[in-house]
Amino acid sequence: MKSAVTTVITAADAAGRFPDISDLKAVKVSFDRAAARMEAAEKLASGIDNVTADALKAVYSDGKYDLATRDKCARDINHYLRLINYCLIAGSTGPLDEWGIAGVREVFRTLGIPTSAYIEAFSYIRERVCVPRDMDQQAANEFKDLL
Repeated sequence: MKSAVTTVITAADAAGRFPDISDLKAVKVSFDRAAARMEAAEKLASGIDNVTADALKAVYSDGKYDLATRDKCARDINHYLRLINYCLIAGSTGPLDEWGIAGVREVFRTLGIPTSAYIEAFSYIRERVCVPRDMDQQAANEFKDLL
């Protein structure tokens, strides 16, 4: 899995050099944001089932989508929220890039779930995050950036 540190080291390695000062500054920025990411990860982990349920209720309550796809959508939303949680911990989008994005269109097409349901669910989650009720501003920014 990619993290801020492994990304910097891999890039320097590929260029045939040691990490320079700008590389180290990039790692420092990641470390400086770590506390906010950990807060967001902790809050998400403790409420992931409620967040999933709230998003499903918001998306499926108006009858726009077939209720037969609801359970599959719930499973996938929960899965993506867990990947976002990994991203918060790792400090990079590596988990989403590696495990979540590749082939997702084909999976959704095969399952018969419109991607708009997911977009609406994650948009709802993004808009629902409340500062300071859910987490502080920096943690909310980290979480929303990944959504």
